[in-house]
Amino acid sequence: MSNVVITGCSSGFGELAALTFADRGHRVFATMRTPGKSAAIAARPDIEQLALDVCDRASVDATVAEVIARAGAIDVLVNNAGVETFGAVHLLADDEVVRQFDTNVVGVVRTVRATVPHMIANGGGAIVNVGSLAGLVGTPYGGIYSASKHAVEAITEAMHFELEHHGIRVSIIEPGQFATRLGDNSHHAAAMTPDTDEYARWQRYRQAQRRLVSGEPGPAQVVVDAIYAAATERPGTLRHPVGADAEMVSGAKRTMTFEDFEAAMRGVLDWHD
Repeated sequence: MSNVVITGCSSGFGELAALTFADRGHRVFATMRTPGKSAAIAARPDIEQLALDVCDRASVDATVAEVIARAGAIDVLVNNAGVETFGAVHLLADDEVVRQFDTNVVGVVRTVRATVPHMIANGGGAIVNVGSLAGLVGTPYGGIYSASKHAVEAITEAMHFELEHHGIRVSIIEPGQFATRLGDNSHHAAAMTPDTDEYARWQRYRQAQRRLVSGEPGPAQVVVDAIYAAATERPGTLRHPVGADAEMVSGAKRTMTFEDFEAAMRGVLDWHD
């Protein structure tokens, strides 16, 4: 049995990951800004809920200390908490950019900084960062979200090299489109109002983007199974693309020139100016 800390458990991948790790016999600390927000987790007395705001250093440090006090060690950290900001880059306000990076990037650094010393003292562990297909490509009207996930890619790769000799396995999950409630934690640039050309074009792009998957987005359990595998496999794999769209796009991006990749994606999306 491992002691597992998961951030962003009020819904989506985090909620389902907490349930999955617990179902498979692990001691789970499900963290979220407002404990009790997830009815599914609240119904499970075997899952320990703790308040944690990844944008608040004191909150992160206090929660990690609480887990250590209760369990003695943290074996697995899953960095899942995140928000998504849409908008043409030139329309984003400073506070919108800061919020995006504070949650998705600095939030990861805060939890890692608080947890890694304990993992080192304990002889190792696993850190799983939940990234995105958007971390591999710059998507129209999702540039700042893509940038935050590109940053998580770089941070994860660096930590892989920095922490391997301490017995800490680091990996990143790269999901494509899946059925979650990430939209509950998303917003679009205030300056990109529904009466603007940018807003209308963004909506057209979102419709086109759905062509990358056939039918409805896949079930979130597929991503959570990848999170579980990354946390438990040895010696471990750094990157885990999940979903047919993620595998297709990441493969194409690796093997094509940008010009060929652009032409291919415009063709798939029927996205032509």
